Amino acid sequence: MTRVAILGGGPGGYESALVAAQLGADVTLVERDGPGGACVLTDCVPSKTLIATSTRMAVLSESVSLGVRFSGGSDGEVGGPEVDLPLVNKRVKELAWAQSADIESRVADEGVRIIRGAGRLVDPQIVAVGDERIHADVVLIATGATPRVLPGAEPDGERILNWRQLYDLPELPEDLIVVGSGVTGAEFAGAYLALGSRVTLVSSRDHVLPNEDEDAARVLEEVFQRRGMNLLARSRAAGVKRTADGVEVTLTDGRTVTGSHCLMTVGMEPNTRGMGLEEAGVRLDERGFVQVDKVSRTSAPHVYAAGDCTGILMLASVAAMQGRIAMWHALGEAVQPLKLGWVAANIFTDPEVATVGVSQAQIDSGEVPARIVKLPLSTNPRAKMQGFLDGFVKIFCRPATGIVLGGVIVAPRASELILGLSIAVQQHLTVDQVAHTFAVYPSVSGSITEAARRLMQESAY
Repeated sequence: MTRVAILGGGPGGYESALVAAQLGADVTLVERDGPGGACVLTDCVPSKTLIATSTRMAVLSESVSLGVRFSGGSDGEVGGPEVDLPLVNKRVKELAWAQSADIESRVADEGVRIIRGAGRLVDPQIVAVGDERIHADVVLIATGATPRVLPGAEPDGERILNWRQLYDLPELPEDLIVVGSGVTGAEFAGAYLALGSRVTLVSSRDHVLPNEDEDAARVLEEVFQRRGMNLLARSRAAGVKRTADGVEVTLTDGRTVTGSHCLMTVGMEPNTRGMGLEEAGVRLDERGFVQVDKVSRTSAPHVYAAGDCTGILMLASVAAMQGRIAMWHALGEAVQPLKLGWVAANIFTDPEVATVGVSQAQIDSGEVPARIVKLPLSTNPRAKMQGFLDGFVKIFCRPATGIVLGGVIVAPRASELILGLSIAVQQHLTVDQVAHTFAVYPSVSGSITEAARRLMQESAY
């Protein structure tokens, strides 16, 4: 029986453990914090639970145009929704631990042995956890990553925070400064704005989400500003310090921004130091990420890696697929290499931003020839009914064949809507085939088939 040792219990770890166990391996999973790892306990699951509450708040706050009125209070003033942050945080933590318990039960049912602790490599086939030595035929490194700390802006867990410390706040930040306008920064800035905080978003680039679809970023920026967010573009934080009653952020141009709290979202660092990886022959890049090939192999024999510690698209779905591919390959199953062009990604702002396949930037640069159709959400009947008018559906296809190459959806629940385009990309469907697919009327998904029909019509001329 093949012995498999997995270091890290996040999506890359527990999904690979399930595959290995189902293929008959003897599997040991080493996890320091709990099954599900940081993804479930401190990162993805908690943040999206918080965002679920913030989205409800946003819908309630903007529902007057749909005919919803709030009854007046005893003083005659119109009431409105308020957030109970301790209750929100309690729900966030309870849901995270419940999800972790579900994962633990699932992997245990498959016969996976779980060891609580931090593992390190003694050599490519021996894992140490404290005084215990685990001998393995195959080792998978899936230890994830940790929020990067900006020198001069070290989190203290009270006023200067990373996103893993937010759920211990006793009350809603009155004036929250978010440093970093990437995915994490945009998600939390939008969430706390909807919950009732005054928010300032410090972006070192020209606009929010600098690495995402520019059309989508512009829509989101307009929504943020309309809702009252203060956006500081082309502004880089040099340091953050505590004041008597809050924080002061110093920018590289000498300006200062004051607030009650500061959230640092300036990237991730891999959890690979002090694990004996390089000594065991595992090659790391200059930032400490594990270098892997398309089937998750490292430079050391019998050692694989998956997830955020590899630095390849830090998404739970990618981590899980990397882990599955690693086990299929290691245990002799037929396997397809990781295809990043098939990855669907979502940004859980309001509205959400979902993408799959090639990007607008690749098309604009001439790297990928494609035809494009973009339909504004304001033309969709279901969106009009619900009062959701910010956003669009955009589809890219090959000029000659009409094969769908990718797309972008900016809409409420874009994370659910993108599946249709993901299937089209992975299965090499044409816009004709998508156009001939029934969509419910009225539905937001109807804009996908409508966009496909427009591309189909263009190909006829």
